[in-house]
Amino acid sequence: MGDPAGIGGEITLRAWQALRGGGPVFFAIDDPARLAPRGPIRRIDHAAEAAAVFPEALPVLAQPLPVPVRPGHPDPANAPAVIASIERAVQLALSGEASGIVTNPISKAVLYAAGFSYPGHTEFLAALTGAPLAIMMLASPVLRVVPVSVHVSLRQAVETLTTDAIVLAGRITARALVQDFSIARPRLAIAGLNPHAGEGGAMGEEEIHLIAPAIEALRAEGIHASGPWPPDTLFTPAASARYDAAVCMYHDQALIPLKTLDMTGGVNVTLGLPLVRTSPDHGTAFDIAGRGRADAASLIAAIRLAARIAARRSRA
Repeated sequence: MGDPAGIGGEITLRAWQALRGGGPVFFAIDDPARLAPRGPIRRIDHAAEAAAVFPEALPVLAQPLPVPVRPGHPDPANAPAVIASIERAVQLALSGEASGIVTNPISKAVLYAAGFSYPGHTEFLAALTGAPLAIMMLASPVLRVVPVSVHVSLRQAVETLTTDAIVLAGRITARALVQDFSIARPRLAIAGLNPHAGEGGAMGEEEIHLIAPAIEALRAEGIHASGPWPPDTLFTPAASARYDAAVCMYHDQALIPLKTLDMTGGVNVTLGLPLVRTSPDHGTAFDIAGRGRADAASLIAAIRLAARIAARRSRA
């Protein structure tokens, strides 16, 4: 569902319009009453009904909203339904009724106002599935990036950076590249934290004391890891051709280049879960909600990638 006051409903129906002819088949967990004015929908009672309905209408498992929706005006009263839609999607994926889940953008501030205690989707999904750690990857045809820390302040990201955290992020990323992206020997580029990757300690010593030891530990496990690389040159086309994913030290170091290079093709993939989860790489876009201007390209890419990953896991 995502935040019902955002663009989630619009892009879901546009994604259905784009995919109805050839799939992959998907269904929405949402309030049929809010989606019906935007396009053809059909309420279903079970996930298995979606395939038969999909060519003619968007299949919808009903998740009623307690209060009416005003596009662009989020209401914390609807937060419990947003949370319930995520929980329901996870249950369907864990049971095998769905091959994976694709989440529309949520407003963390709105959920926090309703008592939501998780920093974001990634951490909530880890708790729901019992995963010890979930890692965010942003993936597109031109770049894949993984931040070691996600929804924390920059100060906290730097203060809590550890060798173990970098190693764990690299290990999970390498495993996912093999399992979900069919890359037999993944190449990881490990970003530095400081300008010029610390310039030999002149601009910071994290590269020496935290990052270089993590790279050595990953190599000792047989993982092709290189770095630490200066972040200001790591994401050029020439540099990115030499690796399969960049492991970055904090949220914006990873997401700014990905979104700059390929905003519409970028997909958020959660690594380390016992299920497939993707999402668009953008937010709720309250400023354009309900105006017919929302671009569904990232959601379509997320649906297609989720289907490819699910198929690879199934074959394995």
